[in-house]
Amino acid sequence: MSRIGKRPIPFDSKVEVSLKGDVLRVKGPKGTLERTVHPKISVRIENNTIIVERKDEEKESKALHGLFRMLLSNMVVGVTTGFTKVLDVKGTGYKFELKGNKLAFALGFSHPVEMELPKGITAEVKPNELTLTAADKQQLGDFAAKVKALRPVEPYKGKGVSYRGQVIRRKAGKAAGK
Repeated sequence: MSRIGKRPIPFDSKVEVSLKGDVLRVKGPKGTLERTVHPKISVRIENNTIIVERKDEEKESKALHGLFRMLLSNMVVGVTTGFTKVLDVKGTGYKFELKGNKLAFALGFSHPVEMELPKGITAEVKPNELTLTAADKQQLGDFAAKVKALRPVEPYKGKGVSYRGQVIRRKAGKAAGK
């Protein structure tokens, strides 16, 4: 049995969990999240815990067991404490700006790049730092990856957008070969 999948998911009294058909809804102080449960996975709610079980012993069911347990666990954590991603920018003239519901980026292009914040994601901006917060971990990661893809870090000078704590492998320039 999956080591991750067999662990129950505890939740506190602030969180409401309901299962209607194959749709699990988790409601808490940070918002409401829904997820459709795969037909090969069964979910039970018993005295402030969610128990995830698989219906058969097929390879696909075993793979989905741990996956769905973590997805449901992330939903519970998201509606109680939320998730945060911090992006840093390095480079002369590179910066982040928040204009209402839009993020503006100065990333060395001839024009500023603007992106609208998706519903459910909040942003806090300092000139060289962008802090994104959301209840949905997947939505947060997708948006952070789109921001990072605007100007990936280049290995020679280290200029670009990176996650906080990301290790950037630097390369020696052509002068190092002489």
